[in-house]
Amino acid sequence: MQNDVGTGGHVPVMLERVLELLGPALSGPAPVVVDANLGLGGHSEALLARFPALHLIGIDRDPFAIEHSTRRLSPYADRTTLVHASSADLAEVLARAGRTTVDGALFDLGVSSPQLDEAERGFAYAYDAPLDMRMDTEQELTAEQVVNTYAADELIRILRDYGEERFAPRVAGLIIRERAKEAITSTKRLADIVRQAIPAATRRTGGNPAKRTFQALRIEVNAELSALEAALPAALDALALGGRAVVLSYHSLEDRLTKQALAARTKDTSPPGLPVPLPAHQPRFRLLTRGAELPSEEELARNPRAASARLRAAERIRVDD
Repeated sequence: MQNDVGTGGHVPVMLERVLELLGPALSGPAPVVVDANLGLGGHSEALLARFPALHLIGIDRDPFAIEHSTRRLSPYADRTTLVHASSADLAEVLARAGRTTVDGALFDLGVSSPQLDEAERGFAYAYDAPLDMRMDTEQELTAEQVVNTYAADELIRILRDYGEERFAPRVAGLIIRERAKEAITSTKRLADIVRQAIPAATRRTGGNPAKRTFQALRIEVNAELSALEAALPAALDALALGGRAVVLSYHSLEDRLTKQALAARTKDTSPPGLPVPLPAHQPRFRLLTRGAELPSEEELARNPRAASARLRAAERIRVDD
């Protein structure tokens, strides 16, 4: 979702490749696609324009995304169902929509451009803003609460697991000391604290040292990884025969979970040594991509925020009896 700007003149990441991969699944008389991370609706708009019979179910936890996409997709209003919900609720959303199966599923993970570009959302260390980071502005937990109330061991775990921050104990320790003096309420103060905690030699390489901490807090506040762990299997389960899923991820944690989820569905689980594979253990899916595909140089020149994108896709080739 990181690229999906809509209002800023950018185009959705790897758009033509997404359309190419989903296309063969959308040739039927009444195909259905679920966009689990609607964002500003760039991918969804292109899908609706390309496939005139398509019905799209769009899910997003950000009320702004739903509001914006409702306007953007208004020419296709009779073919869209937009739902304010977490992708973790994908199975429930489909059930409420009366859809037992879908033909395509799209995941455009991460943070959207408006969330990054609107200072008051508190996602970016480039602006001085309240420490918020909520994708769903109606939820209670904020980054400020995490920073000021979590115990040291919890902060270390988040920074290490979600930010892959090798100096997690140092960063957490300085946060604890500084918040004891005065609550940490702004992105600038937090970024300054992180910068002080990182050794000088490390600060000179690898970009802004606050990047990993901000990523970790964002993932914690929005339960992003647990949402993906629930939503991707639910989407794969819902795919009809010939249905396809495409996942765009923007950091190694998302990509690793995606790779594992797809690998589990695309391998034969028959016990070793059998002369004939057991039908019940044969793969239900096949991979459509070799490893993770990257954006082209042309796209990177057009949209630098696509730099971290990784695309994986799979197709359902068998259904359970």
